[in-house]
Amino acid sequence: MHRKLATALATSALAAVGVLGTATAAEAAPSDKPQALSGWTQTSASNYNQWGAARSDQAAWSAYGFDWSTDYCSASPDNPFGFPFSASCARHDFGYRNHKAAGSFDADKARLDSGFHEDLKRVCARYTGATKTACNSTVWTYYQAVRAFG
Repeated sequence: MHRKLATALATSALAAVGVLGTATAAEAAPSDKPQALSGWTQTSASNYNQWGAARSDQAAWSAYGFDWSTDYCSASPDNPFGFPFSASCARHDFGYRNHKAAGSFDADKARLDSGFHEDLKRVCARYTGATKTACNSTVWTYYQAVRAFG
């Protein structure tokens, strides 16, 4: 009788471990998470657009466990002199927060900062003349700040 009870308890315990193990595996991030993260934090406009599309549909990426939070341009203005930098700052935050969580921040910081620089320069590309010059000067300041203090 005791042996049947012990066997039943052991079987129940193994079943519980199996269920918990399955739940943990189901909650694990997809194996292509590093590729998605890397792809969204490259310097090209197409990578920026892919990140923007994913950001607009975060629920589709919920299994990946990405940190989408942002404080935009931190203590600096998000739209200095009317230049719309907030989306570029949000992508930069995404890169910093998720590469830190992945343990790859030190190896990727320079590329993340370069991507930020390229994103900001694309904002300025829509202007001409003195406005474009002012925008590019502001970009340089933001870029140097993240390189030094980011």
